[in-house]
Amino acid sequence: MLFPGAGADRNHSSLVLLEKHLKPLRVARIDFPYRRAGRRAPDRANVLMDCVRDEVVRAAKRWKVPMSSVVIGGRSMGGRMCSMVVADIDDPLEVGGLILVSYPLNPPGKVDAGRAAHLGRVRVPTLFVSGTRDQFFTPAQLRAAARRVKGPRTMEWIENKRHDLKGADEVIAGHVEGWLSTLVLPRT
Repeated sequence: MLFPGAGADRNHSSLVLLEKHLKPLRVARIDFPYRRAGRRAPDRANVLMDCVRDEVVRAAKRWKVPMSSVVIGGRSMGGRMCSMVVADIDDPLEVGGLILVSYPLNPPGKVDAGRAAHLGRVRVPTLFVSGTRDQFFTPAQLRAAARRVKGPRTMEWIENKRHDLKGADEVIAGHVEGWLSTLVLPRT
């Protein structure tokens, strides 16, 4: 299940290409409520997290698969919301894996926005795909944040790319496809 970044919708080119590359796997690209309502500004984190939780639970039921066989993630804010739901203190979403493309560690110009603390509660296999010139972190900062993840983690870097990873959709899809092929997920 794939969720877009704050400035995009479910039809972002990299999410569409991921769906194409991952066939015959079931893939759902989901818009957040603010996008469905035609708004540009994202809702508060709790609304976005509720959306992730509800959509993942609904898809697992529709697909008749255990939650532990569903892999979730997305670009930037979409991936961040997925990671926060997986790491929720009161009710963590127990999925099979987490894909974080261009994880927004810090807003541009800020050094420590506190967007990594919850990663220490992530216990599922996690893939980070990011550009080496992302404005939201330095590679050293993201590596340090990723080390908090308690589950297996993989980091894939795309040289000289910024946060938008412009022109790298095929490379992103290749990294995700390769990583998913290594996961052992329960079957129905």
